[in-house]
Parts: sequence; structure tokens; C-alpha cells
Amino acid sequence: MTVRAEELEPHRQGLLRYALFRLRDEDAAHDLVQETFVAALEKPDSFAGNSALATWLTGILKHKLLDAQRRQGRELTLTPDEEEDLSDLATLFDHTGHWGSDGPRRWQKPESNLEDQQFWQVFRECSQRMPPRSALVFTLREVQDMEIGEICQQLEITASHCSVLLYRARMSLRLCLEKNWFGETSCD
Repeated sequence: MTVRAEELEPHRQGLLRYALFRLRDEDAAHDLVQETFVAALEKPDSFAGNSALATWLTGILKHKLLDAQRRQGRELTLTPDEEEDLSDLATLFDHTGHWGSDGPRRWQKPESNLEDQQFWQVFRECSQRMPPRSALVFTLREVQDMEIGEICQQLEITASHCSVLLYRARMSLRLCLEKNWFGETSCD
């Protein structure tokens, strides 16, 4: 079964949403979708028709995303910005290292928050504020459900470094969501 260029365009928006959810960069997401189309058109006969065209294109996009994240992981290094996040995290704990008096806030109705489009907008804004390396590790673990070992191998980092990056990302996200969603204020 041969794929033609005009058959690809109706899938652009779905692929773009998929890529945007996994990347922090809209331009990069557009580029990867375009690369997906190019790859599909370079080997149009590789689509056997055993699955839907959208499924086949998403599979190509997943490989493009992994390649991009590998490149990004090699290019990113810890920056002073990531160290600055620790000052915000310190406010969560008391002098003994335990949760402060108020601790994490409870979600009143988590199911309704997860269905709220405004929540996801705030979530995206909060995740874009994370240091790039922490955000990448968070995305690989929590969004793409990769195992720690796979992340470490892909990004060439140790398991303890990976854990630190995940911790920082989760705490950064928590602080931002508490301030901008649960506190019912808009993002700074």
C-alpha cells in the first residue's frame, strides 16, 4: 500500500499535539512532524496497511522524538538555573528536614482538575519553567513511562543523578501548581 502526500496532511494536527505534549518547544514539534512526513514519503511502500495511517505516522514520530531527546540530553548540562530552584524547595521543609507545617496541599477533586483544559494550560506553563534537563528527565519518566535505567542509558547519566533531576522537577512542578492552580492565581 503506497502513501501519498495528500493523505498525510489531515494527520498534522494530531501529530503536532502529540509532539507538543512531549516537547517544550513548539518550533521543534513542528519540525519533527515535518520530519515524520518526509520519512513517510521517502518510503511510502513501508506502510503495509496493517494499522491505521495515523498509528503508523505516530510510530515514526515516536522514533523522531526519541532521537531528538537523545540529542537534547547530550547537549544539556546542569546550569546555575537548576541550582537556583533549590532555594524554593528549601521553603517546603522545616529545620529538621521534614515537611513544613502545612505540607503538600490535597487536591479536592483530582478527576475534575485533570479534565479541565485550564489546568493543562497551567501545567504546560509550569513544566516550561523547569530547567531543561530536569524537564527532559521528567518527560521521559512520567510522560513516556521510560524506566530509570533506560533514561540513564539514553542521557548517559547515573541513576542517582536521574533521581535528583526527577525530584527537582516534581518539586518545581508542585510549587508552581500550588501557586498558580490551587492558589487560583495566574502564572507569573
